[in-house]
Amino acid sequence: MRVLIKTVKRGLSLRLIALILIALFSLSQGHALDFTDPLPPDELAGSIVSAMSDEEALAQTFMLGWIGTEPSPLILEWVRERRVGGVKVFGWNTGDTLVLAKSIGDMQNTALDDRAGKAGGGFHIPLLVATDQEGGWIRHIKGLTSETPGNMAIGASGRPADAYWSGYYIGRELKALGINMNFAPDVDVYTNRDSVIIGPRSFGADPTMVAVLGTAFVKGQSAAGIIATAKHYPGHGDTQLDSHGILPRIDVPFETLWERELLPYRFLVQNGLPAVMSGHLAFPKTQAGEGAASLSPWFLGEVLRERIGFDGVVITDDLMMIGALSGMGSLAQAAKQALMAGNDILMFSSTPLLNASVWTTLLTAMKNEAAFQARVRDAAQRVLALKLRYMRGENAVPVVPDIARVKEQVPDTEGGAFFLDLAARSVTLVKGDLPLSPTSAGQVLLVGEYGEFLRAGRRAYPNALSCRYNGLSGSLIRASDTIIFCLADAEGLPYLGSLRASGKRVIVFSVLSPVYLDAVPWVDGAIAVYSYAPVSFTAGFSALLGRIPAEGRLPFPLDAPRWTVP
Repeated sequence: MRVLIKTVKRGLSLRLIALILIALFSLSQGHALDFTDPLPPDELAGSIVSAMSDEEALAQTFMLGWIGTEPSPLILEWVRERRVGGVKVFGWNTGDTLVLAKSIGDMQNTALDDRAGKAGGGFHIPLLVATDQEGGWIRHIKGLTSETPGNMAIGASGRPADAYWSGYYIGRELKALGINMNFAPDVDVYTNRDSVIIGPRSFGADPTMVAVLGTAFVKGQSAAGIIATAKHYPGHGDTQLDSHGILPRIDVPFETLWERELLPYRFLVQNGLPAVMSGHLAFPKTQAGEGAASLSPWFLGEVLRERIGFDGVVITDDLMMIGALSGMGSLAQAAKQALMAGNDILMFSSTPLLNASVWTTLLTAMKNEAAFQARVRDAAQRVLALKLRYMRGENAVPVVPDIARVKEQVPDTEGGAFFLDLAARSVTLVKGDLPLSPTSAGQVLLVGEYGEFLRAGRRAYPNALSCRYNGLSGSLIRASDTIIFCLADAEGLPYLGSLRASGKRVIVFSVLSPVYLDAVPWVDGAIAVYSYAPVSFTAGFSALLGRIPAEGRLPFPLDAPRWTVP
């Protein structure tokens, strides 16, 4: 009734009043939005936001994480009392897949419960439930979900269809769990090969290929009903620093960014990208100056909105990344600046207190600053329009997941077969000749830190010896004819280097980014897979044995100079 009174006071049509009430009724019953005569999402969202209090509108811009495998009392209080717009699932929430699905259902039921606190008001709107399930290296939802070859493997196959189906099958698993938003794909161009934070998360070094594969991934996610989110705008690929601990500086002019980092976004936006994550990155040679791009009205307004033409939702990377926001004042001030810069959702990896300054400061500003109130209501409208666009209809993610069906749908068996095929297509012969049969290999020694590597290797070479790095000994080396060494990062290089003078045949089995092969030109052979997923180890050893061809191509040149504008 309070909503109806507010709506009538604003002079809206009876038809629109009816539609709003239908929407609210549908939401309060826990069903996805389903109108027989719906208004366009933007128009209906604007009407609902116009009827919201300041508290209700501001709450739609908050997305909160929580600690533990089950929802904490504090996150449930935010959902119940504030009617917060979304929650973010991190790896620390996902020890048990079934518990996670139940937790998501509990939070959605709380959001839709009529027994709301006064601060929450009368709007019963489902939560955006987001996570980072890029595939490959970054897989926040663990447990029963598929381990996949990842973006760099897709880049090695070079097939847009592989990107599409990766997005689709990852999305189907998320859908079964009630997760409706994925912070993927990562469309950072792999420009700085020393990057320890991007690496195999990138499709590769060619901006056009990243654009094509990223677009296909988004299309696959959308086909599964998932809201895809491209990241990390404007681009995290040209720094070896991790923005979770410091504000990286990327010293390139805007002309380079436009043709390199921003090319994927330009392509994606033209193809209906629904959401973008803004990164905590500084580009001092641009008009944004020394500040973070995530807090820059120039990057988010003039470049992303006006020049590129993006009309979807912009969400911040974690605002709790205090290192990246150093020098920008308090968390509350950073949050206000983020909204004014053009972000629509503020993402926090942990849950603030219900009346923490990040809430009270923003609410006070809404009541006292007309420009800020207008910006928050614009952000809330974009968030609601996104929900209306994706959270109703036959393809929508269930608001409350069916726990009984999770085991049937996760892992996705059809997806598992596809990911094995993708892993096989992506295996890359970097150096040497194949096959390496058990007969020609002689006595094999497997050296690596991953248990699955050792198990897959013993299946391929049943009589192989094996050890971890710290178990590598002179006696094992002397007893072997061929050493197959699993190299994932710089920590393995000293152990690999110790084999140089052994006189043995040394084959490198590279996982994640193969950039470290630059440091060992002396090895006799090398293949590259791009994740430590079981399917990648299986595919790599199948290629070594000659059972499948190693047809993948390195998605970046190992020995080329840094990328420059043509």
